[in-house]
Amino acid sequence: MSVMNTNTYFSALAFAVALAFALPVSQPAWAGDGHDHDAAQGAAEAADAHDEDKALKLSQSQRDLAGIRVETLSATGFDLSAVATASLVVDRDRTITLAPQLEMRVLERHVVPGQEVKQGEPLLTLGGAAIAQAQADYINAATEWSRISRMGESAVSQSRRLQARVDYELKRAILESIKMTAQQIKALETAPDSIGSFKLLAPIKGRVQQDVASRGQVLAAGSPLMQLTDESFLWVEAELTPAQSRGLAMGSDARVSVSGKWLEAKVIGRSHELNPITRTEQVLLSMANPGHEVHAGEFAELFLPQQANQQGGQQGIVLPDSALSRSGDGDWQVFVEDADGFESVEVQIESRARGLNLVKGIEPGSAVVMSGAFFLASELAKSGFDIHNH
Repeated sequence: MSVMNTNTYFSALAFAVALAFALPVSQPAWAGDGHDHDAAQGAAEAADAHDEDKALKLSQSQRDLAGIRVETLSATGFDLSAVATASLVVDRDRTITLAPQLEMRVLERHVVPGQEVKQGEPLLTLGGAAIAQAQADYINAATEWSRISRMGESAVSQSRRLQARVDYELKRAILESIKMTAQQIKALETAPDSIGSFKLLAPIKGRVQQDVASRGQVLAAGSPLMQLTDESFLWVEAELTPAQSRGLAMGSDARVSVSGKWLEAKVIGRSHELNPITRTEQVLLSMANPGHEVHAGEFAELFLPQQANQQGGQQGIVLPDSALSRSGDGDWQVFVEDADGFESVEVQIESRARGLNLVKGIEPGSAVVMSGAFFLASELAKSGFDIHNH
């Protein structure tokens, strides 16, 4: 090889080596990686946007119009074939019977039966000789106690001071027994000319029930005038056979069917004795009643939890028929609400009875549409999944 050829060969080799090292450096690797990242991110955003497009979004007015009701459900075990008859009664912890403990006369009425009243709202104006005497006795006792309490220990004996204090407290307690409020009692001390009557005020927020008072009517001491009930909670009374109540624990969850509505209840009491005639045990459950949809006196059906019915109960989520609809391919589906809106989820029905379905395929804790699913299914079937595209 000649010197010229050798120089040319080494020059070409040096150029190739330099080019090999230069290409990776000169090639913008970060730009290529960024391009791939942008493409992947764009695809992910497009997928997210597609998922968001599939989620149905409703305004509050649309939800109200369609009757959408959502509940957060947990997995439970129920034997849908085990049903007990029950009846709804008032929650006695949230019910007050107004029965003043003095003879009284009804002077005025301020409410009607079934009216919803607020706490402190006037119900009746009561009066009569016995009430006037009790109010006068209180004013005298309050005046005497006020006078003695300002005197020094050397001016009045301890026994006299105690006697005045006891008499004052007694007369105040009598006024409290006729349902006068602390403010009304205190006002008597500065307005003695108002004795003879007072307005009976609602002690709680509730509905007027068992209203039997008539204007001009004179009632004996302790006669019930009316009942106030907070209907936001009701009790469920059920008669269970020993087999049904076996293993039923306090705090156990149950499902209640009332006039086609499905509500959740919790066991709060058991009698632990059998009725000698029916041979059943009374079980008491507490049930939330938002919107006052059901009322005391209605009959109900009680579905017991699996631990109280060792008869092959299956584990799953119990849904009413109103929560189920058919998807486009004919499978059963429910609608779950999340941050994006309402999305359909296909489920499998394990068993069904009396309008209830034990289903699988939903994660416990999901917010499931309990009513209004038919409206959502019809909207989902529209092209574009856009509920505003009418």
